[in-house]
Amino acid sequence: MRKKAMAITYRNIEEKDNQELAEVIRTIFREFKIDQPGTVYTDPTTDHLSEVFKTAQSIYWVAEEDGKIIGGCGIYPTDGLPDGCVELVKLYTSAEARGKGVGKTLMQKSIESAQHFGYNEIYLESFPELTTAISMYEKAGFKYLSAPLGNSGHFACNVWMLLVL
Repeated sequence: MRKKAMAITYRNIEEKDNQELAEVIRTIFREFKIDQPGTVYTDPTTDHLSEVFKTAQSIYWVAEEDGKIIGGCGIYPTDGLPDGCVELVKLYTSAEARGKGVGKTLMQKSIESAQHFGYNEIYLESFPELTTAISMYEKAGFKYLSAPLGNSGHFACNVWMLLVL
């Protein structure tokens, strides 16, 4: 007998998600060999994301399947960004979630949230190793920038992109 596939649910982050989400993120960083200083891998806020996203005009979406977190993505008004610009942050999907449209759905929910909050640009930082994500950003209309915006503190990131809404 085939196991019935569970539906994937999308919801806002809760305090109970912090530890599991931090482990998902760090596992992905190790998988792609980008587990280095100057990234969310070593950022202490990675262990307390529900607190981070209590900031006004921010939101973090969690994807859950069968009670297990399989991804997340949000928007955050990073210090130093131009007026009307927000950062797309911490878009990660676990290995078992890839190819199911989870990342695309999380990104779309975050873009819709940015529009709801009245932002007119979305900035992101990434790594060339994350080729599938970068391809997804390109398809969504993100354009490459030659230098970073804002003060994320993630100095190791070397791909910067911007979406005009």
